[in-house]
Amino acid sequence: MINHIVLFKLKDYPEDKKVQILNELKESLEGLQEKITEVKFIEVGINHQINSDNFDLSLITYFETLDDLEAYRVHPEHQKVVERIRETTVDRASVDYFFE
Repeated sequence: MINHIVLFKLKDYPEDKKVQILNELKESLEGLQEKITEVKFIEVGINHQINSDNFDLSLITYFETLDDLEAYRVHPEHQKVVERIRETTVDRASVDYFFE
């Protein structure tokens, strides 16, 4: 199995707008599990400290193979979410690793 972890840092928004965007992104990312069969598990977390210097949102997904991860990356539904993420974030970090 492949664990794909991504962290996102949002642009500087007023707190209420930031919470709204975080909830929107969380819902959009979680919805990918129903739309992309290669996704075996998905978890999205919002940092409990809304105004911190840390990352704001985390994504954890599991895939059976690297080919499945690549299918997810290029899937049109994923690309729609990626576009919205690019509009609202200033930083991203990711790691992919094998696990059993």
